Amino acid sequence: MPTIVLKIDVDTFRGTREGVPNLVRLLKKHQAGATFLFSLGKDHTGWALRRAFRPGFFQKVSRTSVLEHYGLKTLMYGVLLPAPDIGSCTKEMQAVRDAGFECGIHTWDHVVWQDNVRQRGLDWTRDQMQQAHQRFQQIFGDTPKTHGAAGWQMNPHAFAQLDQFGMQYASDGRAMLKDDGSLQDPAAGPYRLQTDGTVRACIQMPTTLPTLDELLGRDINGLVISESNIAANILKLTAIPKDHVFTLHAELEGQKLAPIFEELLTGWHKQGYRCISMADYYQSIKDSELPVRPLSWASLPGRSGELVALI
Repeated sequence: MPTIVLKIDVDTFRGTREGVPNLVRLLKKHQAGATFLFSLGKDHTGWALRRAFRPGFFQKVSRTSVLEHYGLKTLMYGVLLPAPDIGSCTKEMQAVRDAGFECGIHTWDHVVWQDNVRQRGLDWTRDQMQQAHQRFQQIFGDTPKTHGAAGWQMNPHAFAQLDQFGMQYASDGRAMLKDDGSLQDPAAGPYRLQTDGTVRACIQMPTTLPTLDELLGRDINGLVISESNIAANILKLTAIPKDHVFTLHAELEGQKLAPIFEELLTGWHKQGYRCISMADYYQSIKDSELPVRPLSWASLPGRSGELVALI
């Protein structure tokens, strides 16, 4: 039976308090597994406004209604309002674990990591990751087993740190997609990463499907992708059975776009998929001979800037 690995990125204070509980209820309803990856430091979402000067930023913002999905208050955090501490949402995070879902690290400070990590050195990278690691242990009383990079942004030091933490699997990058969201390489999947001449122990599980915000509002093959047809568009991409990793966000699928996610869960069940966590997927691939790939960067349709990519 093919699988859809559900990887849930939790970026913000509001997403942790509101979106995460909504997703837990929805996943329980559909008997689906998933991995929740938490941001654990301050919510500096407002600092992301500096990305306005990047190519494609305004186009993406206009397509995905950032204000509508995130809310004005969240967009002011770190600018006109103090940045709240996401790690203070202890009860909400522990409730995810207690409901039977895997929990891991997304980042310490989402905006700071996404906007800086590619250019930063060892000390900065290690400090950011160790802060998240320590906070995770304080909240959950256990060491984190997995990681999913904010904005799919990493550097060689960060990948080395995953091995030092003893993490056996992570999802820090993307598989390359065509303009319609389909895979450039239909065989793309888990791999072992090579950086600085070293093959990393931590298996990478790249996201293989487009995210909702990458599709909404775009014209694909003469059809404008809207909230009414986006689920059907993604289900076309999974019509041929294959293991996939799908990234969703507590701020989107956990709130206004929850009906779309539920439509996907129902559709995947009808297509014969099991929705599982990263931990469950790791158990099925850990003994496989996986390809080795170098650290590469590329851009994807519907998203501004470059990210870690399986090329």
